[in-house]
Amino acid sequence: MELRHLRTFLAVAEELHFGRAAARLNMAQPPVSQQIQQLEKDLGVRLFERSTRSVSLTAAGQAFLDPARAVLDDVDLARRAAVYGTTGVTGKVSLGFSSISSRKALPLLLRAVRREQPGIELALRGRTFGGAMVGQILYGALDLGMARLPLRERSLDWHVFDYEALVAALPTDHPLAVREALTFEDLAEQTFITFPAVAGSPVREATMHIAAQHGFSPRVLHEAPDTFAILSLVAAGVGVTITVSSVEQISLPGVCFRPLTGRLPMLAAVFAWNGRSTNSALPAVVEIAKRLLPTPSPSPALLYD
Repeated sequence: MELRHLRTFLAVAEELHFGRAAARLNMAQPPVSQQIQQLEKDLGVRLFERSTRSVSLTAAGQAFLDPARAVLDDVDLARRAAVYGTTGVTGKVSLGFSSISSRKALPLLLRAVRREQPGIELALRGRTFGGAMVGQILYGALDLGMARLPLRERSLDWHVFDYEALVAALPTDHPLAVREALTFEDLAEQTFITFPAVAGSPVREATMHIAAQHGFSPRVLHEAPDTFAILSLVAAGVGVTITVSSVEQISLPGVCFRPLTGRLPMLAAVFAWNGRSTNSALPAVVEIAKRLLPTPSPSPALLYD
């Protein structure tokens, strides 16, 4: 069994397509097939079910996937230790994020870590939201997460790096869209689209909390798993939603954003991590994040602090 065979296996397992795996590896397709056949011969099992239309992992292939990935990760870590071990920290830090709220901060952090700690690999885990992120940090599946307060698990450590205002997203042909700004009371009779209640979304919790303060309970007509899905339903005229100001960067036909007036609190965007983590590379990344993205001052009135 050779390392190149493991890399080829991982590419095919993740792409589930020999052509795409070959393009990803900068190889022709026949050598990819030959390497998979050789690996299967060495192991004595079939790793993939192949047909003219699809490729899928067998039970043996599925069982082989995580150990193969771990071997390649260890090889990469060993290489980094050899190259950078005398000049800095080496290791791997997994970072969870949702694509919208992290759009500005994430590239800055990536560049700074590469520049200051080249021996540390930041392994990015996109589309990681709410309560799922908290659980993954607690149980070690993630080292660091870009989230918003409140965090359901107060034992986590966090650093505030931004504050975001709440805004309303409406269909462009909605009667309220003609106004330049809205109040929360203006939305009392509307139907809402939100994140699922079980997802632990701070934006949903903020919406419910502030609506209760203004004397109504939002009528949630649909729930969707991510911001793009929510905005797509808004564009279709299904309802309205409350979101954060960074989402205004999304240009989606059929959706308009309006600021919300009144004494409304803001949401804090944070880096969150488990202070009891044994990952020796994590403190170096946290230190860079704190220095690169300090907490804005003065702090605005927060819904949660």
